[in-house]
Amino acid sequence: MRLAGPADRLLQRLALADAVWVEVARVDGSGPRETGAWMAVFDDVLVGTIGGGQLEFDAVDHARVLLRGQAGESRRRYALGPSLGQCCGGVVWLDFERIGAADRERLRTRLLGSLQRHMPVALFGGGHVGRAIVELLGTLPVRTHWIDSRDEVFPERLPANATAEHSEPVHRAVPTLAPGSHVLIMSFSHAEDLDIVAACLQRAHESDDLPFIGLIGSKSKWAAFRHRLEARGHAEHELARITCPIGVAGVIGKEPEVIAVAAVAQLLQQRVA
Repeated sequence: MRLAGPADRLLQRLALADAVWVEVARVDGSGPRETGAWMAVFDDVLVGTIGGGQLEFDAVDHARVLLRGQAGESRRRYALGPSLGQCCGGVVWLDFERIGAADRERLRTRLLGSLQRHMPVALFGGGHVGRAIVELLGTLPVRTHWIDSRDEVFPERLPANATAEHSEPVHRAVPTLAPGSHVLIMSFSHAEDLDIVAACLQRAHESDDLPFIGLIGSKSKWAAFRHRLEARGHAEHELARITCPIGVAGVIGKEPEVIAVAAVAQLLQQRVA
């Protein structure tokens, strides 16, 4: 698994210059970011973010004091009220640690461990919508497993948080999905879609470890699928696990990128903190 985005940029820059690692250690009440959020403060640039605003400005100032070798606290408490110019109302504790090239492997292991905890997404289908979804997921804290029966549909370069699998027949990949996978089904063929849905229902019956199973299509498509799945012996409570159509309500447009935004927004609603 590769590191993406800010994590990769941090390790690259850290080979050339020291920085101060700033991490949200604790949050009481409302705060701009969650525990574990981080940024790295270099002399001339920031990598990552702890939420912006005055909190981040003050944290950057303190980090650069430490970066210059001056004495300073390794943990600071920030009340997010009028005195800080932020009205979140909570209290945030930040940890500060100077890091350099010698810390790169330790940080890589730590960041990879964090990536492993990201929400797993399994996407069946390498068409226009599938590509748009994979690109959008590439900017988010998820792990994408992209599957299609056509090996040639995958682009040469994938987002760093995505892996591609050629599976023929495509539904044979379902038993090997990571536990907890959130599944999106949008293959080039309705027959393939039906087989994938059936395989997901079978896995859900056996292990109940696929928290979300979404199928692209219209209400009429789902009505036809329901009839065929019932004929295969699937009960009403099993069919109720399928979300079709996919996507949050109120998003208008059929462009692949628009559908991708609606579908990914629905996935993010499934995230567990």
